[in-house]
Amino acid sequence: MHLEKIRESQGGRFDYYVIGTFIIILAFFVAQIPHTYAVINEVGIDQLAKLDVTGVLQALPPNTTMILMLLPFAITTALVLVLVRTIHHISIRKFITSRAKIDWKRIGFAFMGIVMLNTFFFIVSYYENPTNFQWNFEPKAFATLFLIAIVLVPLQTSAEELFFRGYLMQGFGQIFKHRIFPLLITSLLFGFMHFGNPEIDKLGPLLMVSYVSMGFFFGIITLMDEGLELALGYHAGNNLLISLLVTSDWTAFQTNSLFLDVSTPNVYILAFMQLPMLIILLALFSWKYGWNQWRRRLISSPKA
Repeated sequence: MHLEKIRESQGGRFDYYVIGTFIIILAFFVAQIPHTYAVINEVGIDQLAKLDVTGVLQALPPNTTMILMLLPFAITTALVLVLVRTIHHISIRKFITSRAKIDWKRIGFAFMGIVMLNTFFFIVSYYENPTNFQWNFEPKAFATLFLIAIVLVPLQTSAEELFFRGYLMQGFGQIFKHRIFPLLITSLLFGFMHFGNPEIDKLGPLLMVSYVSMGFFFGIITLMDEGLELALGYHAGNNLLISLLVTSDWTAFQTNSLFLDVSTPNVYILAFMQLPMLIILLALFSWKYGWNQWRRRLISSPKA
């Protein structure tokens, strides 16, 4: 199986993954310097310390902020793939999937699946409470956003998947023979990575339930499907639609989207509303790809 084959090829060298992780995290923070510099240039260094997360995100025009926010993720995507080839001597294909080649149909299926589901739920929400949404379309700004989003958002989501469900999961797979431990660790790390998001600042730590559950979902479909394709497709489709369709003044994505959500956010709804959708998608993926041996694939360890 995929995780076990990677462990076999690496000989259990967890220390290489520690070195690689340090390089990736350092590069990510260095790549945030242009955004910090641009905000300082706009508001002044004296005012920077007075800004909360939302203030920093709103200091520059939305499209400029989006480019500068997503730049570190684009660099991370490239860096993970470079490290996989140079330090670990694994081909990109073997790093991503257990299949003979990367299954782009899987990526496309997961992408379209979440786009259609999210669009459906948005339409239902809109017709139930149209006053919660404000038409926000500005042709020039949206056209620029669209070009930025279709290039950089997939790189942002790919960076997270390649790092958490790829690099870190395979790294922890070097020291844990039971899959449950890489799944637990990477899912929790993914969730807590979002602790600094403005949504948490606005609504409180209960919203972490949403991020952690997403981490588990991505980890489960990666282990069950023996590859990253479904996670890559889902994550890209989800974030791309969020950035283009609807935004609000308290989320991480501050964009010139089609709609602005002006409703009062409910942390309980936001923390738990996605769970039924994730269960639906798990059932759909399981049916389509014939998943079995759930206990062995998620908890114990199938043979390589």
